[in-house]
Amino acid sequence: MVAAFLRFERRLTAIVTALALALLALASCLGFYQVLTRFVFESPSDWTEVATRTALIWMVYLGMVATFREGALVSVDVLYRLCRGRARVALEGVITLLTLAFLVIVAWAGFEVTWRIRFQSLAGMDISISWAYLAVPLGACLSMLAVVAHFLDPQRSELESAQ
Repeated sequence: MVAAFLRFERRLTAIVTALALALLALASCLGFYQVLTRFVFESPSDWTEVATRTALIWMVYLGMVATFREGALVSVDVLYRLCRGRARVALEGVITLLTLAFLVIVAWAGFEVTWRIRFQSLAGMDISISWAYLAVPLGACLSMLAVVAHFLDPQRSELESAQ
């Protein structure tokens, strides 16, 4: 069961990471297009700034999934280095639970805001602003899967034990 979950999560994280990278490329292209239309053609586009910002928001919240999966977030690891064996597993469990609690709060608050602003539109575009805000709860929910997978992954445990 754990192996199936880890396989599913690995594929999902790969897809989400590829999407985050594509959004970074899209944001770069949109930014270039905006500069081109504003300064070269002297006819600024009214939608590219909002689209670039939205792409960057989505990129960050989707990229957060890969960061949680790899355990690559900034941390104070003095206590982690002092712990061995069961104490380290217990510490990792506490860190996992606290991270999950934080992500539940972020997801809940994100869904609340997304629902409340669903009738507002993005400036320069005729779509609901809630599509931009949806990145927050979706990224948090996907990150919860990544946090659990990071904790359960036996390959991670073997690598960290070797250090």
